[in-house]
Amino acid sequence: MSALFTPLSIRGTEVRNRLWVSPMCQYSAVEGVPNDWHHVHLAQFASGGAGMVIAEATAVSPEGRISPEDTGIWTDAQAEAWVPIVAAIRSRGAVAGVQLGHAGRKASTTSPLTGGRGTIAPSDGGWTTVAPSALAYDTFAAPVALDPAGIEKVVADFADATRRAVRAGFQVVEIHAAHGYLLHQFLSPLTNHRDDEYGGSFENRVRLLVRVTEAVRGAAGDAAVFVRFSATDAAEGGWDVADTVAAARLVADAGADLIDVSSGGLVPEQRIVPGPGYQVDYAETVRRETGLLVSAVGMIDDPTFGEQILVDSRADAIMSGREWLRDPHYALRAAVALGADSPAPAQYLRAY
Repeated sequence: MSALFTPLSIRGTEVRNRLWVSPMCQYSAVEGVPNDWHHVHLAQFASGGAGMVIAEATAVSPEGRISPEDTGIWTDAQAEAWVPIVAAIRSRGAVAGVQLGHAGRKASTTSPLTGGRGTIAPSDGGWTTVAPSALAYDTFAAPVALDPAGIEKVVADFADATRRAVRAGFQVVEIHAAHGYLLHQFLSPLTNHRDDEYGGSFENRVRLLVRVTEAVRGAAGDAAVFVRFSATDAAEGGWDVADTVAAARLVADAGADLIDVSSGGLVPEQRIVPGPGYQVDYAETVRRETGLLVSAVGMIDDPTFGEQILVDSRADAIMSGREWLRDPHYALRAAVALGADSPAPAQYLRAY
């Protein structure tokens, strides 16, 4: 049997295979509300055989959006708009997940679909950004350092968003603590210069993520909780793989069921050379050192390569992004390549 097409049970939910759709921002929402684009975009991957489909980084608060066009789940109306999308994913045999995020100092920026880059001023429809410290990302506007009340709001926002996500039918909630967004900003000494209980030592810098994980776990009910890390900042003096291993143990104790391992995104001076499977070593290290369930991501576009990663016990599941955009039926093609039973819906079986 193909390892890639072997089911995986997570907190009582069985995922039909281990080829999953990674969260991918679409920058197509209005006031945080997903629409027909999101419905068709996500449901097609379930029809295409994905084991799990994780919706894009979805803001837990208005100020947490990367751009004004991000999806959100800070209101009941937004949650209701997710209901038919989630139902479409699940009815096609895939597990439905959502990535909950807060962009921190990388918020209030222009959507890449506009061709622009940079901060949107409040006078132009943007907003004041927040972060652990008042340090700007690249040429973006400088954020305001979160005060204690602001930190408490972040924790509460993640918990409230989780409750809405579960009511909408999502079976997995992923906490976005990677790619230079707010929780990652707290983790790294490059962006966290605080001198209170949330800054300085590793234990202090990881404190907010642990609290958020506990809050999400407490609000998630039977849903699984994932945490996505950037395993390394790839910059001198930054967060590294050893830190990720230690933090993974802490979030697992706080209720996380799987660690989703990515890298980078915190600072523009990072040194990363992308290539097929360029982040798999990080996933393998976290899995080996912690014994936790781990997903690998990063240009794993060949199903034979993904299969070998699992056979070699380097990860428990494969996340892919751009390959699903190129071929929404990627899992159906992968099953043929690996000689596995096709996850094609009955309507498509005549093609297999």
